[in-house]
Amino acid sequence: MRRLFFLLSIISIQIFAQKVNSSEITANEIKHHIYYLASDNLEGRFTGSNGADSAANYIKNYFQQFGLKSFNNRNYFQEFPFIASIELTLNNKFEIISNGEDKTITLKDEYIPLSFSGNISTSAQVAFLGYGISAPNLNYDDYHGIDVRNKIILVMKYNPDGGNPHSEFEKYSSYRYKAKIAKEKGAAGIIFVNGYFPKDDEDRLMKLTYDGAGGIDSLGIIQVKRSVADELFSNEKLNFKEWQEQIDKNKMPNSFLFKNSSLKLETGLQAVTKFGKNVVGYLEGSDPVLKKQFLIIGAHYDHLGYGEVGSLYRGTEPKIHYGADDNASGTAGVLELAEKFSSNKNLLKRSIIFISFSGEEIGALGSSYFSDHLPVNLNEIPAMINLDMIGRLNDDNNIIVYGTGTSSIWKNLLNTDNKNYNFKLTFNDEGYAPSDQSSFYAKKIPVLFFFTGTHSDYHRPSDTPDKINYSGEESILNYIYALAYQIDTLSNKPDYINVPRKDSEKNMAFRVYVGTVPDYSGQVDGLKINGVNEGSPAQKGGLKGGDIIISFGGKKISNIYDYTYALGDFSPGDIVDVVILRDSKKVNLKIELGAR
Repeated sequence: MRRLFFLLSIISIQIFAQKVNSSEITANEIKHHIYYLASDNLEGRFTGSNGADSAANYIKNYFQQFGLKSFNNRNYFQEFPFIASIELTLNNKFEIISNGEDKTITLKDEYIPLSFSGNISTSAQVAFLGYGISAPNLNYDDYHGIDVRNKIILVMKYNPDGGNPHSEFEKYSSYRYKAKIAKEKGAAGIIFVNGYFPKDDEDRLMKLTYDGAGGIDSLGIIQVKRSVADELFSNEKLNFKEWQEQIDKNKMPNSFLFKNSSLKLETGLQAVTKFGKNVVGYLEGSDPVLKKQFLIIGAHYDHLGYGEVGSLYRGTEPKIHYGADDNASGTAGVLELAEKFSSNKNLLKRSIIFISFSGEEIGALGSSYFSDHLPVNLNEIPAMINLDMIGRLNDDNNIIVYGTGTSSIWKNLLNTDNKNYNFKLTFNDEGYAPSDQSSFYAKKIPVLFFFTGTHSDYHRPSDTPDKINYSGEESILNYIYALAYQIDTLSNKPDYINVPRKDSEKNMAFRVYVGTVPDYSGQVDGLKINGVNEGSPAQKGGLKGGDIIISFGGKKISNIYDYTYALGDFSPGDIVDVVILRDSKKVNLKIELGAR
């Protein structure tokens, strides 16, 4: 099937390879763009890859063809750094010392450091800590009676309920959470082992994959095969499998110090930084005053590559994730709108920025970087229109529009222009939604985000160009063109409204609610926030977009995981001390936590 699709892609690209120069938005031109962007040659357009660079050059060439100008002679590209992966250095070693002999455990075959390990070198006593869970409130504490300071601890994955996702132990079961507790208890290292579970019969080592946050300083973190745990237990004349079965049966910890073995552990990892590229061009308006304002129309062009992050594909063979709908469809939309507006640029009053973002799939990095490094005055941006997954218009003619409450004029404009199209419009007032418009809404810019809905091919290799509704997308883009033209020619800028977040009152379990919007582009020691929700505890407590949370309730915060785990220690109604960095200065706040 993959070979057949590749051949069909090549044939389709050849058929539609004529120069795209129609001033009208057409299904054929949309198809031309999508079949190129979602072809085998671009290999899923993962940010920083050769395929993404090819896509960026493709977009740039059309921006040039349409006569768009570039800012500051930067050749239409705005580069931004990001951590693409984690790799091992030469400083990795693991040995078992028993009866005066050292046995080297083989890297990648018998053990692997985890991506959030710190870089350490230590010789230490080893302790078995069961599941590595400290939950006195559940009458369970693997650390009880064991001093793990400066020791290396061996713990099993999951929990005493065998990995049941509905277990009361589940919140304590993640690798990062267990490592965080080990660090707080003073351990020098933590070793994870699969244990004997039916689902782990293959006893695989994990892939070294960057999880979006920094490592845990001064703590070595590795995973080993069961054979390593078996050997450590055997040195004590014990049986690892039987020991685990006893813990699971009794739901009682059974931790101990190994007497006949110690360990040498050295871990070395380093981040690999690459650069993503936003592609930016603009058309200048004709009104001598209003042309200083810039409407933004954007879409992300990156996707998942071979499923490096965010894939819902469960096969074992790596496959290209084509991303035809997500988001070659939106990128084609930006190109078509840029072409049509360029042919009518003498009618424009305001200027229009057309931008294709990279890095959306790994945390809206490109749009966040652009909104933080604007080439124009922030106060001169009347609105941002985002196109993400607009290629699957269904038989019901349904379009979902987010951000409809971020300006008081949006719904009237949307409904008025829809009289010529009869789309079934579904409005969502909130500006914060999982796509690039959130980066602009956080800057107090009114936004609209167009979306034809999710589907069974989402984030899977099966999101291919043959499934796009090209005539449907043509209609959507003509609708958006009419709307954008009206915004461009308004006498006054659209007003901005900060929309309160709608929290479900039907949630059966109370969870702590703060109302922060994380900024995943911030490579900082702490949690940088992009904004706060209107009326949220965060806003009432004084938090603002751009703040970096470094302490929450006395817990040090280095990343999103630390923040999430810290929230779990509190209940709605608690008043928590929060320390932030604002403009490089420490600020102390108090926040009364809400419920959701």
